[in-house]
Amino acid sequence: MINSPPFITIPISTRLTLRCKRAQHKSLRISWHWILLSILVLTALNLKAQETPRFEIPRSQVINIKVPDLQREYPLFIKLPRSYDRHKEKSYPVIYLMDAWYSFQIVSGATRFPMNTGKMQEAIIVGISYSKGSKGPSSRIRDYTHIEDTTWKYKTGKANDYLSFIKQSVFPYIEKHYRANDSRTFIGNSLGGLLGAYVLFTDPKMFNNYILGSPSVWFKDYDVLNIKTEPNLNKHKVFIAVGSNETPQLDSPSHDMVEGAKRLESKLSKGLFPNTKVKLLTIQGANHETAFPTTAIQGLDWLFKVE
Repeated sequence: MINSPPFITIPISTRLTLRCKRAQHKSLRISWHWILLSILVLTALNLKAQETPRFEIPRSQVINIKVPDLQREYPLFIKLPRSYDRHKEKSYPVIYLMDAWYSFQIVSGATRFPMNTGKMQEAIIVGISYSKGSKGPSSRIRDYTHIEDTTWKYKTGKANDYLSFIKQSVFPYIEKHYRANDSRTFIGNSLGGLLGAYVLFTDPKMFNNYILGSPSVWFKDYDVLNIKTEPNLNKHKVFIAVGSNETPQLDSPSHDMVEGAKRLESKLSKGLFPNTKVKLLTIQGANHETAFPTTAIQGLDWLFKVE
């Protein structure tokens, strides 16, 4: 007769402990399964995102130009016309934009259809951005104002340095590396419009044409309008635009941009600029934040429209 092993009784607490451990192991296996599955899903989504192309403005690139004397570096946003590669014998006018981060996308998009359909003369578009390493407001206030005003938070009055940089570095680079002809158009808005007005009164031959949006000629008590200018016999076309709401009563807190635009037009229309054609557009319903897109496309249509 074979003796059977004695019956061993496992206490209830021990059995519960074993069951809990088995449950924990099962739970851990499930958790690891979910973690691995999540990693696989995230990896797949990341690969999919990498495969999806980012939007880029066609035929555009960004290059950086250093200014050793000023220890600064400015990015240039450059867009070539659609026909540029097909017509290698052709040269193009150049449109120079201030405030490139804002203006380059607007002008590129607004001119795409009229230029591509032959309604507007094609041109190379060059946006000059803010100096690298500085905030946009500090760069533009320093570079776009022609006289110092110590009441401002940021440095002012370095427009001459900035314009020297454009003449000595930007123009030569563009004209060396691209088929640019001798027609240059300036586009500036707000303080950029002030800068354009300053160029007109001090070095008008720097550009052939000017588009000045909501020009801040009020800066430093309208100092730019008091600059004594020599008679300018060169041919220029100057387009000035301002929103009808850019007054202290409707929009601007303390500056009447509409009155400033009218005063600028009046100075340009006098005998010192006999060969300068001036057009002033008041954009109905527009304020300082919304006027520029209309300024840009209407001004460019006036300058480059193909009849």
